[in-house]
Amino acid sequence: MSPGVRAARFVFGRIAFYVAACLFAAFFVLPLLWLTTAPFSTLANLSVTWPDPWSLQNFERVFANRFAIRALVQNSVIQAGGGMLLVTICATLAAYALSRAAIRGTEAITYGLVLFSSVVTGTAAMVPIFLMIFGMGLIDSHLGVVLVFTGGLLPAAIFIMRDFVDSIPRSYEESAMVAGAGPWAVFRDVALPIVRPGMMVVGVWAFVNIWGGFLIPFILLRSPSKMPASVAIYSFYTEAGTPLVTLTAAYSLLYTVPVLLLYLFVNWKYGFRFFGGIKS
Repeated sequence: MSPGVRAARFVFGRIAFYVAACLFAAFFVLPLLWLTTAPFSTLANLSVTWPDPWSLQNFERVFANRFAIRALVQNSVIQAGGGMLLVTICATLAAYALSRAAIRGTEAITYGLVLFSSVVTGTAAMVPIFLMIFGMGLIDSHLGVVLVFTGGLLPAAIFIMRDFVDSIPRSYEESAMVAGAGPWAVFRDVALPIVRPGMMVVGVWAFVNIWGGFLIPFILLRSPSKMPASVAIYSFYTEAGTPLVTLTAAYSLLYTVPVLLLYLFVNWKYGFRFFGGIKS
């Protein structure tokens, strides 16, 4: 094959690749474009339209819905924030124990936890979960929702944190112990600062999962005043089950803001540049 033919095939191959990549990206860009433009249109529909004119009327009507706003700025924050803290703290402690304690079969335990996590929060497990929360007297409470989410996310969070903890050189801890530090001091002053980026990764991951959770709060909560935003969005539907597109779009845009701000903060703080548990 001549060099000219090879060059032509290479060029056409690259062109075909970029065209396919652009078409593939369009499937993700178009919904995002709709999400950012539809809330500012008074006549939005399910097609991508450019607001003409731009209006804040949809947001005014959304903020007038006290039930939906309370679900967004209070209930979702309580449940997602509480679950994020609980998952991050428990996963860090458990991962450190599994990594450093001389326990036979820790690898099997870790992988078993990951497999178990795919069952706890599943639809098939909601009946026993409901009965357990009912027996604990936590039905219609934020604590019950937080505990269920924590139980479902904790095994996978431990698996993630285990990689960060394993990357800590044991010589660091041994040096601290030679200097007279106890187990808690070693964990607090040596291990914790190193795995802090991993804790942020787990925290963001847990927050996003709880923030977007629908089934668990929908089943465990009874009071409208305790519903999160993922459930409260139904208040922008008609009695016939038809969504009010303009209001749903405006509320959905507000719904994405906390997660986006959290991601930007962590990305600015740590940059998501990790090698195991040590920032590169």
